[in-house]
Amino acid sequence: MAYLNHITEAIGNTPLVKLNNVTQGIKGTVLAKVEYANPGNSVKDRMAIKMIEDAEKAGILKPGGTIIEGTSGNTGMGLALAAIAKGYKCIFTLADKQSKEKMDVLRAMGAEVIVCPTNVAPDHPDSYYSVARRLNEEIPNSFYPNQYDNVSNTAAHYETTGPEIWEQTEGKITHWAAGVGTGGTISGTSKYLKEQNPNIVTVGIDTYGSVFKKYKETGEFDENEIYAYATEGIGEDILPKNVNFDLIDTFIKVTDKDGAVMTRRLAREEGLFVGWSSGSAVYGALEYAKEHLKEGDVMVVLLPDHGTRYLGKIYNDDWMRQQGYID
Repeated sequence: MAYLNHITEAIGNTPLVKLNNVTQGIKGTVLAKVEYANPGNSVKDRMAIKMIEDAEKAGILKPGGTIIEGTSGNTGMGLALAAIAKGYKCIFTLADKQSKEKMDVLRAMGAEVIVCPTNVAPDHPDSYYSVARRLNEEIPNSFYPNQYDNVSNTAAHYETTGPEIWEQTEGKITHWAAGVGTGGTISGTSKYLKEQNPNIVTVGIDTYGSVFKKYKETGEFDENEIYAYATEGIGEDILPKNVNFDLIDTFIKVTDKDGAVMTRRLAREEGLFVGWSSGSAVYGALEYAKEHLKEGDVMVVLLPDHGTRYLGKIYNDDWMRQQGYID
């Protein structure tokens, strides 16, 4: 009989899908790595199970323990799946800009969700980073994975995402593009791909209000770059240890509106019902491709999650009009 012992065994081996309609005028081939095919509907499933299993091996996470993490939603979902499989409790802190759907999904998976204000500094006691750290200190037998600085995040993509893309493209990939948040996905995958072919170009997708692009170009952490933005899952007001700037060749910034509109286009024109940061990733990748892709080049762009996380936002016409994203 062909079956999995638990849903976490279904993580990985996601498909590559050619983009056909949003790529009009682009030379070369653009392929989407569709990560919503993971059981938790996002790329974060890969690193969530890796962080838990590495913590178990190190003796940091013990039976009956509690997993406490600050998340924009998708890492929480991956951790919740792992917790159910292994018998742990979960507490997640989220910023209040995250979609209600993400919060509802986490609660449905048995997690406790604590909502924190978005517009506070990372070191403010009420930020979702600080609240998660404090709870970890207060609750006995708890584990704080800290996806931003936990090297198991990068390792998960070095071990799985990179090899999958190399094999699926038969080594023909020339450009790798992905949104940058914690940095694990782009850095781990880039490390593997560049070991196979150092000429592969890695394009990081950033958002306005985030520090990554300027830091890459100048080496300066400029607090004046930081301001509130609506896009979920990419960009940061900190420098996570998982962002390896040496492995990212260039950054493209994408506005909230351009990412949102492209997300809707991917659903309507490609049949890919994806989340907001997927639209940002594709928009940014295509902006780069217009200038740099040649005939015969193969660009792979990662689509992190599923559209069901954004039904009340991106796929709600009234909300889109209120934001000024559509007429």
